[in-house]
Amino acid sequence: MTVEFEIDGQKFVALNGGPQFKFTEAVSFAVDCKTQEEVDMLGKNSLRAEKRACVAGLRTSMASHGRFTPTVLGEMLADKDPKKAGRVMTAMLKMKKIDIATLKKAYEQR
Repeated sequence: MTVEFEIDGQKFVALNGGPQFKFTEAVSFAVDCKTQEEVDMLGKNSLRAEKRACVAGLRTSMASHGRFTPTVLGEMLADKDPKKAGRVMTAMLKMKKIDIATLKKAYEQR
């Protein structure tokens, strides 16, 4: 029922939901990026880059979607201080392309 596979060092698990579950655009991959360079490179070299607000994304030929998310973004949004997390979210929603330096400035602002 499941298969584990790896693409360029990223591990995935896929589940066979049976014939009643068709492949749709609801399938999405999240790629964890450690640096701005990695976010930029993946966004530039994705199969078919999509420019949407605040997320570098891709759409494969099978219509699955993906996003390239810096690790630090998740850490900042999960901060126990709602003001810090809120500033990061506000900054991110204004972006067409994720900029880690700008997110960090918003996070550290007093």
